[in-house]
Amino acid sequence: MQYLKFKTCLTVLIVLSGFPFQSFSQTSTFPTYDKDLLDAEFYKARREMLRNKMPDSSVSILFSSPERNRSNDVDYTFHQDPSFFYLTGITEPNSVLLIFKQKQSFSGKVVDELLFIPKKNISQEIWNGLQAGPADASALSGIQLVQTSDAFSSLVFPMSSLNWILRMSFPKGMVDVKRDETDLFSLVDQFKLSTNFPSSKDDDFRLSKMLTEMREIKQPAEIKLMRKAIELSCEGHKEMMRGLEPGMSEYSIQAIGEYVFKSGGAETFGYPSICGGGENSCILHYESNRRPLYSGDLILLDMGGEYHGYSADITRTLPVNGKFTTEQKEIYKLVYQAQTEAFDKCKPGNRFHDPHNAAMNIIATGLLSLGITKNLEDAKTYFMHNTSHYLGLDVHDPGSYAPLKEGNVITIEPGIYIPKGSNCDSKWWNIGIRIEDDVLITSDGYEILSGSLPSKWEDVEKLMEEKSFLNK
Repeated sequence: MQYLKFKTCLTVLIVLSGFPFQSFSQTSTFPTYDKDLLDAEFYKARREMLRNKMPDSSVSILFSSPERNRSNDVDYTFHQDPSFFYLTGITEPNSVLLIFKQKQSFSGKVVDELLFIPKKNISQEIWNGLQAGPADASALSGIQLVQTSDAFSSLVFPMSSLNWILRMSFPKGMVDVKRDETDLFSLVDQFKLSTNFPSSKDDDFRLSKMLTEMREIKQPAEIKLMRKAIELSCEGHKEMMRGLEPGMSEYSIQAIGEYVFKSGGAETFGYPSICGGGENSCILHYESNRRPLYSGDLILLDMGGEYHGYSADITRTLPVNGKFTTEQKEIYKLVYQAQTEAFDKCKPGNRFHDPHNAAMNIIATGLLSLGITKNLEDAKTYFMHNTSHYLGLDVHDPGSYAPLKEGNVITIEPGIYIPKGSNCDSKWWNIGIRIEDDVLITSDGYEILSGSLPSKWEDVEKLMEEKSFLNK
């Protein structure tokens, strides 16, 4: 984050030449279809909370995500910047949000926030779907003043009047579309030219810090959507347990889980699905998912759906033939015990890394007892990642990593990965096991949001005896 600091002035005047003030009805006509979306009041409350954290005589500016090209004339499906979405609910690209600490005079009106979104283009809508437009964007976000992005170039920043201009890092991956003066590249460039910003930092007034403090505490409305994302993901994992059998491929079991996620209403996936069979179970972020699956293999399935912007993050490790071998079960029990101990540390006031330390202690002691390691410190060779991260609009959501607080949603995901060639008996090679659940920190403890999905080895094997309707 960078900020701008300027001479103090009591009054700020915004001038937007040629664009008269418009106020819009707070009833949206934009077809949203889903009936459980966060409403305008949620986004208004988020912006007001941010405004309360901002210093006097300041403005916060946030840009939307860039559109990204996949190849030739095909783009990736647009995904809004999570913080921009968190404050507006708007999913339009090439957009800018301004939030002022104090109300500002604008063309005879007084406002403390402005939103710029792309102008509706009927010819583009025929190809790519409906755009919100200012009136619907105002109703969806609760922002009274919404203008089209072409008006941003006429915005005159009151440089002598603002003490602070707070912003996040500029979006990555922007492309300059030469024929379009309202693309994200041009909007950012116009901001730079208008403000001639210096490069400085101030830990007290970092916009990223303010938003992290907000986003790491989930509101009840957010938790409701996260429950839905996690519920859909649990159902997908259950169906993969039922459907898995030798002769399948990594991608075919992936297809079962993702089918269930999306058929239940998930718009997309929180991250690329990890479906690692055999030796691939020891690759933490394996994504190729092309290997055939054989009897005796394990497969590690790290998969989660995204529902209305909020992501689940769940991992189960399954025996392809439905039964763990002796060695697989020994490692699985160790990971399961580590997760159980980590859960017990999920309490308000405990240090963020207390669950990890508890899990690492169990795994270090267990690996030594099994003769896989020669000392406790060697456990990091086989358990090389943290046990927890925050979860929300990002699968790795921003967080302060301060002591746990009520409203935090975190993962608990210990693992052991013993690739071929490891310095231990070869009977342990190619065993990679991770068990991951999503946990809500409550007022006096925790709730396992993904608790409906079996994780104990006996329960996993029992569910795998059932047959999936998708096997047919």
